[in-house]
Amino acid sequence: MGTKLSTDERRKLRVRRQLKKVANGRPRLSVYRSSKHIYAQVIDDTAGRTLAAASTKDKDYSGEKGGNIEAAGLVGKQIAERAIKAGVENVIFDRGGYIYHGRVKALAEAAREAGLKF
Repeated sequence: MGTKLSTDERRKLRVRRQLKKVANGRPRLSVYRSSKHIYAQVIDDTAGRTLAAASTKDKDYSGEKGGNIEAAGLVGKQIAERAIKAGVENVIFDRGGYIYHGRVKALAEAAREAGLKF
């Protein structure tokens, strides 16, 4: 019969399917957010490995709280620095099914300001 997917999972897969069409071999900047933390990864889908990662749970994270726009901006800056250090400048942004607003938007804009191109 198959496993029934939730609405969130279907949206996430739909976004990822569209990204694959336009990726052209670029790594993917994937975002996950929970109520208390935000996470970002730069993933090379062809090799199947993570090139850089940052989150509000990292030891080098200097912010106070993890679930707000300021924290998302700090994580965006951190992921951009780590990705550039790993040799990645051009990525494709995977919002993970989340609306491009609030914390997700703050992370993306901070990553752009820090030098990532997408």
